[in-house]
Amino acid sequence: MDDLAADSPGADSLGADDTGTRLARRLRLERDARAWSLAELAARSGVAKATISKIERGETSPTAIILVRLAGAFDLTLAGLLLRAEGGGERLSRAAAQPSWRDPATGYLRRQVFSQPDHPLELVEVELPASQRVVFPAASYAHIRQLVWVRAGRLTILEGGARHDLAAGDCLGFGPPGEVTLANETAQPCTYVVALCRS
Repeated sequence: MDDLAADSPGADSLGADDTGTRLARRLRLERDARAWSLAELAARSGVAKATISKIERGETSPTAIILVRLAGAFDLTLAGLLLRAEGGGERLSRAAAQPSWRDPATGYLRRQVFSQPDHPLELVEVELPASQRVVFPAASYAHIRQLVWVRAGRLTILEGGARHDLAAGDCLGFGPPGEVTLANETAQPCTYVVALCRS
């Protein structure tokens, strides 16, 4: 089992709106609802039991990779997990109310533009800082189809042994589930939009 970043650098609050506290509470609720022990969630997600415990107690902020693995263990997308933490439910998604979350390891900033339990589509805007990358395991793409549309900067996507270099305006639809790396290999931040739906 991978022990992913038990003590992430910069493990502070996930945002002024107290998203971190709500997320920690939601993870515990999801685990309790399934009557899973910490050990069982660790086995299902590949995240160390000690790491999960620290996250649930609010002692550390999870990285994007850890959140994806935990969401996958609950059969949720990352957006679905964050939505449950935020308690949203309106069809109209006002810009000021869209929840955001920053990965403490990379500075990756994720804004949930739209996601509702009764709607098949989710829309996310991401800002990936210069010289940073995020690797998502194949499990994070199970049961979903998605595409990435670059709005500013340049983004490199490594997917299924292929390398795709995207500039502003370029769009890539993902293939079969596999490990995916999203990398900003430039000295400027990159902003991109992710659109996804459950398959």
